[in-house]
Amino acid sequence: MISLKTHPAEKSLFGQSKWWGEPDMPDDLDWPEVTINDENGEPYSDPLTFVCQIRCNDIAMLDPEGLLPHEGMLYFFAALDYFLGDIDSPVYPGMGQWNPDYFKVLYSPTCDQLHTHHLYYPDGTTATRAAESITFAPSDEADDGLRLLGYPYIEDVRETMPDMLSLLQIDENDDWHLTFHDCGELYFLITPQHLLNRLWQQTTCYLFSL
Repeated sequence: MISLKTHPAEKSLFGQSKWWGEPDMPDDLDWPEVTINDENGEPYSDPLTFVCQIRCNDIAMLDPEGLLPHEGMLYFFAALDYFLGDIDSPVYPGMGQWNPDYFKVLYSPTCDQLHTHHLYYPDGTTATRAAESITFAPSDEADDGLRLLGYPYIEDVRETMPDMLSLLQIDENDDWHLTFHDCGELYFLITPQHLLNRLWQQTTCYLFSL
């Protein structure tokens, strides 16, 4: 298990592990979107929130079992706008297991030929939060913060989603105004077999709150 600590960025984090900000992806990966209907029932696409990118080489020494790739980049996206304070967001994924449209895990086998994907509001201002750098350290199942691997910290989630590893565990954070109702956590979950076979499309998201 690997803990994540984030820190305000003092320089560009292009091609590095980072939380928030804008993803640095190759041409064959697109920013995931969810299709929703407006008040007239007309469908339109809404981008998922970019959560983080993990440069796999950064965590290789902390993953001796090789559960995660040790090369390339992992990307996490989720419909987090509501939980970041936008209570008028048209997308609310709800409690428990999320619809697959509301999250996405992407992977690039290399960190070469990446370019930054930008997202802007109609007035031209950036629609993403300020990027933060990430440091990694060994962790255990008693860690209720940001974490890669291991089983979910919350016992109810372990019982409801048995034998699934927590690919990424996200706790509430006052600095980000990130809340999951009441002492909640969000989990990107995957079975060990799917993880070893790099079947990222088999990941699921589960939101727990008291």
